[in-house]
Amino acid sequence: MPKYYEEKEEDGRACGGVREDLRQCLLESHCVLQENKSPKQCLREGHCKSLQLTFFACKRSVLDTRSRFRGRKGY
Repeated sequence: MPKYYEEKEEDGRACGGVREDLRQCLLESHCVLQENKSPKQCLREGHCKSLQLTFFACKRSVLDTRSRFRGRKGY
């Protein structure tokens, strides 16, 4: 479930909400907390995969010229 809400401070970046949720998911994952690995290593192992795919789709929609009419993907 997304943890991003409108009353949070907006960082002005595209896909900021998804980015924040992916960051929180990685920092709170079992891989980082108990196995003492870096978030980058845990991301390669497949942790928080759904948020990673959502973030990729959002960043991809920023570059898509059709997104001017359809809006950005993600939240």
